[in-house]
Amino acid sequence: MITLQEPAYAKVNLTLDVLYKREDGYHEIETVMQSVSLCDDIEIDLDTHKPWCIQCDAEGIPLDSKNLVWKAARLFFDTIEEEPDGIKIRITKRIPSEAGLAGGSADAAAVLRALNRWKGSPFSKEALADLSAKIGSDIPFCVRKETALACGRGERLKGLKTSARIYYVICKPELSFSTPKLYAKLDQVPIQKHPETQAMCEVLCKGSAQEIGTLLCNVFEEALGEERSQIESIKKMLLQNGACGAQMTGSGSAVFGIFTSQEAAEAAAQAMKTQPLKVFTAMNV
Repeated sequence: MITLQEPAYAKVNLTLDVLYKREDGYHEIETVMQSVSLCDDIEIDLDTHKPWCIQCDAEGIPLDSKNLVWKAARLFFDTIEEEPDGIKIRITKRIPSEAGLAGGSADAAAVLRALNRWKGSPFSKEALADLSAKIGSDIPFCVRKETALACGRGERLKGLKTSARIYYVICKPELSFSTPKLYAKLDQVPIQKHPETQAMCEVLCKGSAQEIGTLLCNVFEEALGEERSQIESIKKMLLQNGACGAQMTGSGSAVFGIFTSQEAAEAAAQAMKTQPLKVFTAMNV
C-alpha cells in the first residue's frame, strides 16, 4: 500500500464581480483570487485491496461519490485509463464549510496534485487545472494554488505576480448563504459598485497590502438581505482592530481582514475570538 499526503489550501476573493448571465445558465465572473495558508490535510491510501472510501474528521461531509475528492480521483484514473486496487482518502478539515473559502474544491485539487505527482506528473500544472474544470469551477484555481485573475465561470486563469506578504484574519459566522439565490438576486438588482479589477492586479504587483485593502470589493455583499448587517459588523470589527481592509469572500459567509504583519493579525484574531465566530489566521502562499 502507498500513502500520499498533500495540503489543500483555501482561497479568498480580493475582488469578485458578476458581469452577466450567460446563455448556458452560468454567470460570467471576473475575480482576483489568492491562495492562503489555511488548509485541510489530505491523505490517500492506494492499493488498499478494499472498496473506495472516504474518511473525514468533520461532520456533515459526504463520504461517498458525492464528495469532490471522490470525483477528482475518479476523473484522474478515468483519464489515465488505469484503476487502483482500492483507494481510501482521509480528510482532516480546518477550512470551514459554506464559507466561500473553496474547502471542497481545495480538497479535490489536492487529490489531483497528489495523484499526478505519484504517477510522475503526466499532466502539467496547467493541464491538470484544465482537466479539473470538468468537476468544478473553483478547482482549477485551487490546483494552481497561486494569486490569479479568474474569468468565465472562474476556470479561465491568468497568474499574477505579487511581492506583497499579506496576513489574514478569517472569521466564519454561524450563518451561511445560498450561492444560487445570491446569483438570482444579482440578476434582479443593479450592482451599485463594481470592483476595480485591473487596479487590483496592478497593486498586487507593487506589493502594498495597504493599497490592496482599499480596493477590496465583492458584489455578492449587495445581494445579501437582512444578514448583511452581520457581515458589515464583522468587517467593522476587523477594521477597528487594525485591518487595512475587510470583506466577505466568495458567496460567503466568511469575512476576512488583511494585515501588514503577523503580530497585527494575531492581535486582531484574539479580539475577534470574543465574538461567536470561528477565527483563523493565515498568509498568502
